[in-house]
Formats: sequence, structure tokens, C-alpha cells
Amino acid sequence: MNLKEKLKILADSAKYDASCSSSGSTRKTRGGLGNVAFSGICHSFASDGRCISLLKILMTNCCIFDCKYCLNRKSNNIKRAVFTPEEVCQITMNFYRRNYIEGLFLSSGIIKSPDYTMELLIKTISLLRKKYHFGGYIHAKAIPGASEKLLKDLGLLVDRLSANVELPTLNGLKLLAPNKSENHVSKIMQYVNINQSKKYVPAGQSTQMIIGATKESDLEIMGKSANLYNDYKLKRVFYSAYISVNKDSLLPVLESPPLKRENRLYQADWLLRFYHFKVNDLLDVKNPNFNILIDPKADWALLHLNEFPKEISKCSYYDLLKIPGIGVKSAKRILSSRRFFKISFDDLKKMGVVLKRAKYFITCNGKYFMNHDYFQKEFIEKNLVLEEKTSLNKVHEQLRFFNE
Repeated sequence: MNLKEKLKILADSAKYDASCSSSGSTRKTRGGLGNVAFSGICHSFASDGRCISLLKILMTNCCIFDCKYCLNRKSNNIKRAVFTPEEVCQITMNFYRRNYIEGLFLSSGIIKSPDYTMELLIKTISLLRKKYHFGGYIHAKAIPGASEKLLKDLGLLVDRLSANVELPTLNGLKLLAPNKSENHVSKIMQYVNINQSKKYVPAGQSTQMIIGATKESDLEIMGKSANLYNDYKLKRVFYSAYISVNKDSLLPVLESPPLKRENRLYQADWLLRFYHFKVNDLLDVKNPNFNILIDPKADWALLHLNEFPKEISKCSYYDLLKIPGIGVKSAKRILSSRRFFKISFDDLKKMGVVLKRAKYFITCNGKYFMNHDYFQKEFIEKNLVLEEKTSLNKVHEQLRFFNE
């Protein structure tokens, strides 16, 4: 098998791992500018907001495990391939020199044993760093069950490590991935958390959960995420809507992947990390799942309408963050600006506030955006649902270079 065939197989096999952000593109260009290869170019984001293109591949799609949901499970009759360390280096350097990528995301099926697979990853990345002097960003997938020494060696070579919890609960893991151990993943996370420094995994660690393959509620999923953030200081928890690639009696039959649910989980995750919300603020035993029609922050506001409308000129920073349509940056701009002038609805729009959502929950200088009689849950909810549907159906155009 030649290198191009291996690349096609092992880039395609890597696309289901969301913990590196988006998957690749297959668009073909004929006679135009630019090039999009089949070979798993994905996008991640640096701490300063830059979008980084990464080559996203597996070392091998051979695997000794038989996870029910995984395309690469050992019982599947699919094309298999294994890169040599030199081949990965050759591909990475060729892509980098052509300015296709700025870094590498390297994962792997488990071949022979966790330690053997981890040694293969270390040998590859060590070669890339020392022989080819590659100083770009590298994100590697730690192999659960590998020795602590190998985990240390790998962490000294890469920028970010991730170990996937795969499923939100231990029962789900036992049902669909009986070969895997939750304890092995938690040991990796604990070790990285304790030893993280400028030299060891400087970009931190992340993980991924598959959503919809098992019957956990959103409350259970967000509870798991909150514990991971608190216990191991993870940079990100990625949520991957379950895609049916195998037939198995233990797997659900879905018409389509639960992408809307995945989106709601990401929105709620953002609220936990940056908006000072707690899981119990958003969900409880009586309401264990997010409202598909309205985003979690707006849904929370509707359930706590007695706390609104909030007066823009008086409420605290934390109260501002509770208002739908107001983000971290716009909240800081409001606090800074209101010391010098009275803020109007037009001013809020200029500060980056999404006024079409925020206007239902605020007053400016004691004034509501319309007759106060319209401050009713049914009216606000109806308009928010309509606004979200309109936004989803809106045709987005390329930004214009010149004003017309």
C-alpha cells in the first residue's frame, strides 16, 4: 500500500474524533485558486483566538478493542493501515512546507497493547521534533492503560494531550466499550493536571464525550463535564453527536445525529466556564434536558423572569452576564461606559450586545424597549423561538470588501 492510500484511510478514520475541533473538507477545485485535500485538514484555535490548521490523522486504524460505536473496532471488515514514524514525519513536513497546516493532531487505534501504541506515538513525535526540528503545534491522544513513564515522555514532546472519556457514565462505558476503563482515563487526567507546566503539556488537556449513543440526560452529561473541569482543570470538553456507523442491538436507531442537542450542550458548557452558571442553575431532576427550541441562557431567564428586567445602569457584572444577548466583552464595555454617560438601547448595540434577545430582559434608564405590558413569558418565549428559527434559516453571505 502506498503512502497516499494510507493517508486517505487514516485521515478518514480520524474524522470522528471531535476533540481537535472540526473535521476535514472534500471540496474539489478545478482551475481555481487554493487546494483542499482529502487528508484530514481540521481547525483548532489558539489562546489568542487564531484559527490553526492541523493535519488530523491516526497512526493506525487497527485496534484490539471492539467498542460498539467505533468504525475501527476489531470486528469490522474495513481497510486497515499503519503509518511508520518516518511516514508521519514526511507527510507532516511536506504539508507544513506547502503552508497547508500549522500543526499535527495524532491519534491512534490500539495496536498490540497500550504501551506499544504509546511508544509508537512517542517515537514518531520525537523524530518530528529532533530530526526534522518541527516546532509547530502538536496535539496527541494519550492511550489509556499505558505506563506513567510513557505518559511523561509523550507530554514533554507535545503541546496538548487528550484522553477521551468516550461516554458520560460508567454504565454507558461498560455497555458499549467493555474493554475500556474509566479509571485509566482519570489516571491520565490526574497525572497531567499535577505535572502540567511550560515544558509539560503547556496547552493543557481536553476530552470528548459521545452524545446520544446511550440514554444519559443532559443533566448527567453536564454534571460529568463540571466534575472534569473542577477535578482536572481541563481546557475543553468536546461533545460529539452520535453517528451511526455500525449495526448492533445495543446501539440506538436514530434518523439523524443529535446535532441540535450537541449545540445546546456546547452553549451550556460555555455558560459554566465563562458566565459563572452552575449545572443546577440550568437543569434539575424535574427538567433534566435542555430546551431544543431556545438556548440554555434564554431558557434560564424565562424560568427566572421574576429577576428581570434588569436595569443596565445599575446591575453588577455577574447580573449582566445572566442577561441573554450580553457576553463577557459587552458586559465589561457596559461597566466601563456607564461611568461616563447614560447608556441607550442604540449604545448597547454598538457595544456588541445582541439586542434582539437582550431587549426583552432589560431596561435602559428605567425604560423598557416597548410597552411594559408586553413583559410576559408567553410573548417573550414566542419571539425568541421565532428569532432562533429565522436565524437558522437565514442565508449568510460573504463579507463585502467594498461598501455599496
